[in-house]
Amino acid sequence: MLEKNIDPSGKNVLVTGAAGFIGSNLVTELLKTVENVHITGIDNMNDYYDVSLKQFRLDQIERFESTVSGDFKFIKGNIADKETINRVFDECRPQIVVNLAAQAGVRYSIENPDAYIESNLIGFYNILEACRHSYDGGRDGVAHLVYASSSSVYGSNKKIPYSTQDKVDNPVSLYAATKKSNELMAYAYSKLYAIPSTGLRFFTVYGPAGRPDMAYFGFTDKLVRNEKIKIFNYGNCKRDFTYIDDIVTGVRAVMQCAPLPDSDGVRHNVYNIGNNQPENLLDFVDILQDELKAAGVLSRDYDFEAHKELVGMQPGDVEITYADVSELERDFGFKPSTSLREGLRRFARWYKEFYG
Repeated sequence: MLEKNIDPSGKNVLVTGAAGFIGSNLVTELLKTVENVHITGIDNMNDYYDVSLKQFRLDQIERFESTVSGDFKFIKGNIADKETINRVFDECRPQIVVNLAAQAGVRYSIENPDAYIESNLIGFYNILEACRHSYDGGRDGVAHLVYASSSSVYGSNKKIPYSTQDKVDNPVSLYAATKKSNELMAYAYSKLYAIPSTGLRFFTVYGPAGRPDMAYFGFTDKLVRNEKIKIFNYGNCKRDFTYIDDIVTGVRAVMQCAPLPDSDGVRHNVYNIGNNQPENLLDFVDILQDELKAAGVLSRDYDFEAHKELVGMQPGDVEITYADVSELERDFGFKPSTSLREGLRRFARWYKEFYG
């Protein structure tokens, strides 16, 4: 059951990872649709990928902010720094917290596990502690904590589509393990301190100004440089690609509906947000090359076939991701619906404009 009365109008909202792909789009959406909202964003602006892309997103927010009634304050800081988080909570006194800051990426967790422990575990612990000490029944403290989980928690689950009722105790990457840990930590804090919290398992988020380490973006970069792209598991993979606007719509809806206590008195929910339509990777790259040519990123006579290389499965990868979104649809009347072709078309047009 849900408490459907958390109107963000006039409230203080904290968004961590505000320069990130999902975070920056969420901030823009809130400024666009919520009257007199006061948003504080924090991001450490690390160089996991091109920092200029993060700065571009912040610049977009700044330009948009001047036309709306709400306001946005950006703080450069690390959620793993407890003093910084405590200061941010003291200054902005958030009533809604959306924790999107995390070290992302399955493969990078094999190369640099320290970054995942710092951001995804210590950082999230700091957020939970700050929520705990600010919470007072929802009157002035944190009325709802929404946090990013991941479809990676499902590991090599053979049952599809993936349901939040499935057992997810067999992660195949450290990244997945940290995200499952976040869900367990949030549940414990909700049980102990009555903090209403909702975890969102995102499925392969993509779109304009997205993460360069994602396949659609990385493939485009390589093709522009006339390099070969590697298609893992010889193309026998499927992904539930979810367009950024659908993700933000889902987060926006969830923010306003904190869980009511369950039979054990715990105020904690988890939802999938995915397109509910897995796409074969070979079909995906064919659509991508069509849209890159249509947008003028690649020439019409570009020999795409000569630039494809089929290779084996990478460590930490899974063959399929497929979201059961029936609970999201039941509770919020919403399910993602943007087609892969339409989403990649918008990305290709942005790429052409941004990179020329």
